[in-house]
Amino acid sequence: MSDPVRVAVVGHTNTGKTSLLRTLTRDVGFGQVSDRPAVTRHVEGAALLVDGRAAMELYDTPGMEDSIALLEHLDEAGQGARRSDWIDVITSFLETPAARDRYAQESKVLRQILAADVALYVVDARDPVVGKHLDELEILRRCARPVVPILNFTASDEAQTATWTEQMSRLGLHAIARFDTVVLDDDGERRLFETIGTLLDAHRATIDRLIADRARMRGRLRDAACQLIADALVDAAAHVVRVEGAPGNDADPTTIAAVDDLKALVRHREQQCVDQLLDLFRFRPGDGHVGDIPLDDGRWGLDLFSPEAVKQFGIRTTGAVAAGAMAGLAVDAMFAGVSLGAGLATGAAIGALMQAGHSFGRRLLDRARGHHELRVADSTLLVLQARQVELLQALERRGHAAMDPVAIDGAGSKPPKRLAAPLRKARLHPEWSRLQGDGADIASDARMAVVRAMSEALCT
Repeated sequence: MSDPVRVAVVGHTNTGKTSLLRTLTRDVGFGQVSDRPAVTRHVEGAALLVDGRAAMELYDTPGMEDSIALLEHLDEAGQGARRSDWIDVITSFLETPAARDRYAQESKVLRQILAADVALYVVDARDPVVGKHLDELEILRRCARPVVPILNFTASDEAQTATWTEQMSRLGLHAIARFDTVVLDDDGERRLFETIGTLLDAHRATIDRLIADRARMRGRLRDAACQLIADALVDAAAHVVRVEGAPGNDADPTTIAAVDDLKALVRHREQQCVDQLLDLFRFRPGDGHVGDIPLDDGRWGLDLFSPEAVKQFGIRTTGAVAAGAMAGLAVDAMFAGVSLGAGLATGAAIGALMQAGHSFGRRLLDRARGHHELRVADSTLLVLQARQVELLQALERRGHAAMDPVAIDGAGSKPPKRLAAPLRKARLHPEWSRLQGDGADIASDARMAVVRAMSEALCT
């Protein structure tokens, strides 16, 4: 790999330069983002790595606070200079007291541009085109470095993209990139890198490697996220709570307490998955809110088990939270008004179930002795799946400079009508759920195969 591409990110104050760096580096902690102008007071740098080596070095610069006066000063200093001499004029200016005093901020910008291979000129596409922008672009032109205008916040309804594009074309700047640091557009990022590669032919191979690495990274992120969601779904689907008491008696205090404990466990497991997804995509725990299913301080605001959650995601209710496991349902059907020794047919059916496996046999006997099982309803599992998938989709679209919380409202999800086959299989293996405690067998090959199958189903 050749030397890294050195990129200076420049522009007027408060146009989103630091926000652009946060999005490109996937680092919510880079620099300081604020609505106040002139937040960045010095140059900050970051590197984009490919195979452990820097492919691109990005430098955030202070905003040009007085470009109009600076251009007039350069005009006076360069009277009689030919176009090819402007860079000499600027170099000489940087050694003057004015560069260290009145134009200290602008001088930091100019020095970084001269040390860079290309300058990214960031403008807020929501702003009108005014004289300060034209003066800044003229100063950049005199630095004799390729300039790529970046129209930021293009996803906003207030963006004046067409006006800015026309104005840039009049200035001879046709390699324009459209980007949004709040709503991440992978195509926009790729086109930005391609534009830089077009202007810097000597670095084209490095840029191509960076583009390919970003594509691989997106794929790896999605695979890892689907794996996290699948693992949580298997935990919730497989978990079974054994309760001693009259089956079907919803008013039984023991059953009520067991149901509450089950809900708390599943809510906690979902929250773990939320935290893991936010961390995977390098967001903060509290990056969530908005809509009828908000993330408040990193936690879902709408109860996972509530009818409103089921309705929000358009899922049909298929059963109660306290639903019997397969063996229990089979026993319910066989013992419709008869006792354990009611006849040869019943005994034969029990024997057949006993042959199906030790777990079924044990659960069958528990049921016959008056015990019953609680498990998460299919509808709740489908809600869990739907909103974790929608959270994943929201995080994939979220820029790392976004200040508003993640929006999850159920509109972007298309939940399946029934549980996927891997989850139906997990239903039969309580030992696969880490919610069971120390006795869980979460490392078994069979469980890992089910998690992989569920992950693949989520990623398609």
